[in-house]
Amino acid sequence: MSSYLVTLLPSVLATGVRWHGEEPTLKRYAILLLKISVSVGLLAYLIIGAREAFDNLRQYEKNWPLVGLAVGLCLTMVGITFVRWWLLVRVLDVPFRLADAFRLGFLGYLFNFVSLGNVGGDLFKAIFIAREQPGRRTLAVASVVVDRIVGLYALFLVAAATVLVTGVYASPEPEIRSIAATALVAAAVSTAGLLLVLTPGVTEGRFARWVATWPGVGAVAARALGALAIYRRRWPALVLATVMSFGVHASSTLCIFTLSRALPGKAPGLAEHFLIVPLSILAGALPLPLSGLGAMEAVMEFLYMQSPGVVRGTGLVVSLAFRAVTLVVAGVGLVYYLGNRAQVARAMRAAPQADGPAGEASAEEDSRPWLSTAMR
Repeated sequence: MSSYLVTLLPSVLATGVRWHGEEPTLKRYAILLLKISVSVGLLAYLIIGAREAFDNLRQYEKNWPLVGLAVGLCLTMVGITFVRWWLLVRVLDVPFRLADAFRLGFLGYLFNFVSLGNVGGDLFKAIFIAREQPGRRTLAVASVVVDRIVGLYALFLVAAATVLVTGVYASPEPEIRSIAATALVAAAVSTAGLLLVLTPGVTEGRFARWVATWPGVGAVAARALGALAIYRRRWPALVLATVMSFGVHASSTLCIFTLSRALPGKAPGLAEHFLIVPLSILAGALPLPLSGLGAMEAVMEFLYMQSPGVVRGTGLVVSLAFRAVTLVVAGVGLVYYLGNRAQVARAMRAAPQADGPAGEASAEEDSRPWLSTAMR
C-alpha cells in the first residue's frame, strides 16, 4: 500500500499546483520549504523537552480499549463532516448520494496526509465532485468551500464560547490571553463577514452585476455569488450544518480526552479539554503542512502545562497520538483509493486540462478559477 502512496504523491502535488493556475516556481518551493522548516522546528523544540513524557509512554501500560474508542470517536468526527457536506450539496439541488459524500470525503481526508503544501483534501474533493457534476460545477465546488467556511465558523464559535465561559481572557499568562483574544476576534470577524456575504445586496442586485464585470474572474465570481444566494434563501440548512459542526468539535474533544486517559501520566480533565482542544485546533488552521503540524502541538502542550501536575511533553504526546489516530482513519480513504485507482488517476490527469471542445466550456460551467482562488 505504501508504494501506491509513493506513486500518488507527485501527481497530487503537481495537480494541485496546476489547479492554482501556476507551474511550480522557485518561490513556491521556497515558501513550502519555509513552512516545512517551521513545522519541523516547532516539533524538534517540543520533543527535546518531552523526554519524561516519552519515557512514561515507553515504560507504562497503555489502555488499548480506550485507544479503540478514540478511533471510533475520530470516525464519528469525520463522518459528521461528510454528512454535513452532503447536506450542503443537496441544498443546491445537485444530485449527490450520501455514499458518494463518504467516498469522496474519505479520499479527500487521505489527500490531507499526502499533500505537504496548500493543496489539501478540500481541493481534491472539489476536483472529483466537479468532474462528476457536469453542468453544475460551480455549485458543486461552492458546496466544498461553504462546508469549509461553516466548519471553521463553528470552531471559532466554540473557541470563543469556551473563552468567555471559562474567563481565560483574563488569565495572568500573556500567551493564554493572546490565544483567547485571537479566538474572540476570529468569532466576531467571521460572524460579521458571514452576515455581510449572506445579505441580498451582496449576493444579488447591483453589486452582483458589478462583480460580473470583473476582468477574467467576473463570470465565475458571479456564479459563486449565485450559489451563496441559494444558501441564503435556504438558511435553515446553514443553521443545521453549523449545529452539526458543533458535533464535529465535540467528537474531536472527546477523542483527544479519551487518548489522554489511554496514555500514561496525569492529564487535564474533560472540562479543561473543551478549552484546550478548540484552541489547539484553531492553531492547526494556520497554513502549515499537514493541518498546522507543529502549531497545534505547541498550543496543546502549552495549555496542558497550565494544569497542575502535568509532566512536560504530555500535551505533545497526546497531540501526536491524535495525529496517529487520524492516520488510521485516513486508511479508510486508502481503501477507497485502492478500489478506484484508475478513476482517481484519470481525474487527476485531466483536472489541469480542458475538458472538451471550447464550445462546451460554458455548458459545463468550468469552476477552476473560482476553485483556485477559494482554496488558497
